Amino acid sequence: MKTIIKKPLITEKATAAGEKFNRFTFEVDKKANKIEIKKAVEKLYSVHVTDVRTLNYGGGKSSVKYTNKGIVEQPNNPWKKAVVTIADGETIDLFTNF
Repeated sequence: MKTIIKKPLITEKATAAGEKFNRFTFEVDKKANKIEIKKAVEKLYSVHVTDVRTLNYGGGKSSVKYTNKGIVEQPNNPWKKAVVTIADGETIDLFTNF
């Protein structure tokens, strides 16, 4: 069985959205869909999820190195981010659960 939620993303922007709009950000498995993410968050944190938005990052050519064998392009590591909105009155304490 694959792990759907890899880790919570704790940045200034994500923390502000969590405090103001009840939105929490997680790094998730690249192949996970919104329904799987919703079920995993509800099971892990015992909250009711109202909305899930996903964003895919990376996957393109990032850095170019000029070597004696020619030009070498290195790909980015692709990853997926999920922004989860939970019901009003509920909260997730990310600092004590992990």
